[in-house]
Amino acid sequence: MLSAGATPEEEEIIGEHYTYLQRLTMEGVAILVGRTLTTDQDSMGIVIFTARSDEEARALMNADPAVSKGVMRAKLFPFRIALQAAANDPNEQIQCP
Repeated sequence: MLSAGATPEEEEIIGEHYTYLQRLTMEGVAILVGRTLTTDQDSMGIVIFTARSDEEARALMNADPAVSKGVMRAKLFPFRIALQAAANDPNEQIQCP
């Protein structure tokens, strides 16, 4: 995770990274994308996405321009949702007053 002082080339790659994750989100592949607000050594981002296999998940992760171009490191953690609030369920229709 970059914390400060990105070069112009890194800034361009980070833009590609954002566009890639935005596309995965719009396609319904990425469920949640974000990062910590800290800029110290513990700063990190997280992407929770759906995949049919470990191979597909690894391919999605490695296709991220920031990962493939060495600006960010990534590690894959298989994950299963156990509980989810209805307000966060994309299939749940919520009525706002």
